[in-house]
Amino acid sequence: MFNKILIANRGEIAVRIIRAARELGVQTVAVYSEADKEALHVMLADEAICIGPARSAQSYLNMNNILEAAVATGAQAIHPGFGFLSENSKFARLCEEMNIKFIGPSAEVMDMMGDKINARAEMIKAGVPVTPGSEGEVFTSKEALEIANKIGYPVMLKASAGGGGKGIRKVSSANELVAAFESATAEATAAFGNGAMFIERMISPTRHIEVQILGDSYGHIVHLGERDCSLQRNNQKVLEESPSIAVGHTLRDKMTAAAVRAAAHVGYENAGTIEFLLDEASGNFYFMEMNTRVQVEHPVTEFVSGVDIVKEQIRIADGEELSVRQEDIQFRGHAIECRINAENPKFNFAPQPGKITNLFLPSGGVGLRVDSAMYTGYTIPPYYDSMIAKVIVHGENRFEALMKMQRALMEFEVEGLTTNIDFQLELIADANVIAGDYDTSFLGNTFLPKYLAED
Repeated sequence: MFNKILIANRGEIAVRIIRAARELGVQTVAVYSEADKEALHVMLADEAICIGPARSAQSYLNMNNILEAAVATGAQAIHPGFGFLSENSKFARLCEEMNIKFIGPSAEVMDMMGDKINARAEMIKAGVPVTPGSEGEVFTSKEALEIANKIGYPVMLKASAGGGGKGIRKVSSANELVAAFESATAEATAAFGNGAMFIERMISPTRHIEVQILGDSYGHIVHLGERDCSLQRNNQKVLEESPSIAVGHTLRDKMTAAAVRAAAHVGYENAGTIEFLLDEASGNFYFMEMNTRVQVEHPVTEFVSGVDIVKEQIRIADGEELSVRQEDIQFRGHAIECRINAENPKFNFAPQPGKITNLFLPSGGVGLRVDSAMYTGYTIPPYYDSMIAKVIVHGENRFEALMKMQRALMEFEVEGLTTNIDFQLELIADANVIAGDYDTSFLGNTFLPKYLAED
């Protein structure tokens, strides 16, 4: 096992990785920006080193500074967490060149699956269903119009190198396409340095279902079931659960088999997620993308599968075989995760950084977990993502999980700044959510207008 790993991230995921490493007997190195010098992950790690100013481009995205920190501290591996450099193939290659293990898939697989056009082509080869769409990258609105007219409206424009909801537009008619294409291209260029797009026929209404997979260097691949991520706003997930109430046994077998087939086809190693769009009306599902990293919502899968995904990541990177085979994995109960953000839902979810003057994290009882890097007196900086905690619950069934989540959110106290806790409380109390009757458009089109009209 590694003696020491560096965590190239911050916040709750950095804390999560530090704790997993400590349980494996592995020392940790935290990196931090000047704005994060008093962050919890800095306090918990065995060593900590500043890598630059507050801005991400000068710190958490600064490859040279991170690699220099790894060399200076003698770290043998780097865990990138999610976001920042987690899906950057250049960084993975630099780690390999410096004989530092990147805890994730190879740079080649990242390139193959990170580009949506390449990923789509590979999935077709693997026999995984894909939605009708463009065969390659689209660079002009004229070409986009021709393709959209051929496959039929509505369509989705997506940045080829995209992620995090950037560079995505829904287009309902030819009249909207040119403006939407130019807007999406500009956003993608600013976010990723690549304005290339591709076009898919829009499946609507749809569920966003993803399958967690793990693969080792010996060719063993397992799935850890599916997660339903359909409750989202502007393509950003708000609440996730596992298993999905929309997926029965037969469909589950088909989707998980397709995910394993996809991972095997590209020779995948470490943790990854195959994301699908599910057309509930027809029962058909289609490949959307692969995330080549650990995801924010991984705790719900850990609860239902009993597998510690972060520990498996570290073991796989160290050259070990998977600790479980598919027949060993038993799925139990239902898990739900609510993302807690420092934001004001009543004002277009505007970020609300500030000092936490008092904090009470819900605790007690079986099946409750809070992943966070908050503490009383800590100041949430304005430079990074607004997520400050994740509340994850596990129950014997979905109703028990919903009730446990309600109890946890009612106990959760954060004073000094505005959060979305009350918003999440109202969401899980909604009749449609309780019934599991929702799709990817529900939160934005149905729940949010009702929520904003309450005052």
